[in-house]
Amino acid sequence: MNLSFRSYQVKYVLVFMLLLVVIGSFLYNHHLINQIREKERSSVELWAKAIEYQSSELYPETRRWIDIMRDEIMNEAMVSPARKQRWSDILDRAGSDLANSALDFVASELIIKDRFEIPSLVVDENGQILHAHNIRDSELDSDLIRNLAMVNEPIQIVIGDENIQQRQFVYYGESGIVRALRYYPYVQFGLLTLFLTIGYASLSSIKRNEQSKLWVGMAKESAHQLGTPLSSLLGWIALLKDGINDSNMLKITHELEKDVQRLQSIAERFNKIGSSPELKPQRLGPVLESVTEYMERRLPQISSHIRFEKDIETSSRVKMNSELLSWAVENLLKNAIDAIEPDKGDASVGIRSRTEEDSVIIDVVDTGRGIEKKDFKEVFNPGFSTKKRGWGLGLSLTRRIVKDYHKGEIFVHKSTPGKGTTFRIILPQSFNGEGIDQIV
Repeated sequence: MNLSFRSYQVKYVLVFMLLLVVIGSFLYNHHLINQIREKERSSVELWAKAIEYQSSELYPETRRWIDIMRDEIMNEAMVSPARKQRWSDILDRAGSDLANSALDFVASELIIKDRFEIPSLVVDENGQILHAHNIRDSELDSDLIRNLAMVNEPIQIVIGDENIQQRQFVYYGESGIVRALRYYPYVQFGLLTLFLTIGYASLSSIKRNEQSKLWVGMAKESAHQLGTPLSSLLGWIALLKDGINDSNMLKITHELEKDVQRLQSIAERFNKIGSSPELKPQRLGPVLESVTEYMERRLPQISSHIRFEKDIETSSRVKMNSELLSWAVENLLKNAIDAIEPDKGDASVGIRSRTEEDSVIIDVVDTGRGIEKKDFKEVFNPGFSTKKRGWGLGLSLTRRIVKDYHKGEIFVHKSTPGKGTTFRIILPQSFNGEGIDQIV
């Protein structure tokens, strides 16, 4: 039975949707970049044509007639010097207007200062930089030319007339908009991942809280329902003890009383779930001995071929609630016994404890079927179980007792499929001697 499978399906769907959004964003962003780069290349080509146009001799026939007119005026004897000068100024103004027509074209069509923000430069055939735009002087070198050539194919322009021509090349990079767009998908992916993580964590937290409240309510209700019949049973057992003279029957009655008291202890454990347990500094050894003795007495009834081993340090002290901690250890021992196949020979279950620096380590070891490495963390999730029967709540409850109530750690220390598993509990050691002998 695995109730956590549905949560994995939700994870996969969310990750798949995230990948679709990211892939779509990358493709659309690439399309936008290509569109903008095409328009930028058109702008650079227009700028290159303007340079080529400006460097060419404009209206040569008109200029020739202006020069002829100037010569005729200057050689005319009938015209006063003042009028010659005035007519010469007019012709110079006409020539100047012809020369400035290219600059007027660049200013009116490209509006370089306000609109043309693409880093670009012009070089001659020898690689000498002739002109640069939107590039700092400190960056003008041959490496920059190579870098720009890798970004965009240079644009060739021809300077001069039919007799003398010189080729020049316009190299250009990417505008700030294109560079920003290249980083946009990564920023978007990071934000989507952050929002998805926060959303999933919030949903998981709500789900865990709902499950926890349901579990706490069921546990307390079970404890309440068990309380009345157990009290009655203890009363009946007391009456039986008073009326029995046979020693064997009296012994059986005592054992029956122990089992009922055990049920009372279990009911008390359920009643403490959801409440803040009272923790007292106590010796850990007697608590572990009590749990193992209880399991050893019932081991022949459960499985006669399993050998029980223990190595418990009696001097270690921890701040704990003995009822809850013994329940956690008992769950681990029961799981260890259940993990051993009925036909396996030389099977064993063991418990060891020792002190290391400021911590107390408890190991529960078995030679059972083992756990796959991919399931080391999953085994503690509610609903996860490798057994055909069971709700998969034992290890989840054990982790809550150890981690939430006792501020310790619990994990699969090692496991090999077919050879066995070791669960490890690490608890902070208590150096306060108060209440050491108050062992329940």
